[in-house]
Amino acid sequence: MTKTIEETREYIGMWVTKDGYIRHELLPGNRYDEARGTRKNAYQGSYKISGNHIDYKDDTGFTADGDFREGVLYHAGMILYKEK
Repeated sequence: MTKTIEETREYIGMWVTKDGYIRHELLPGNRYDEARGTRKNAYQGSYKISGNHIDYKDDTGFTADGDFREGVLYHAGMILYKEK
């Protein structure tokens, strides 16, 4: 039986778009730090994992979500890959 990303905790780490412009670092303790281009710490906030689904809430109150499918994060029209 396949485990969810929530069970394996394989979501923790750096997720990047193919061009490297967007970088989401999912930290232990359910916090994240997003960088965009040369702008480090562009957005920060919390996240919650449920099965293979992620819900984000940045520190300003903005919310977004995404899904992990076959080792890829699909989030707000973006596709992010986990850095090795």
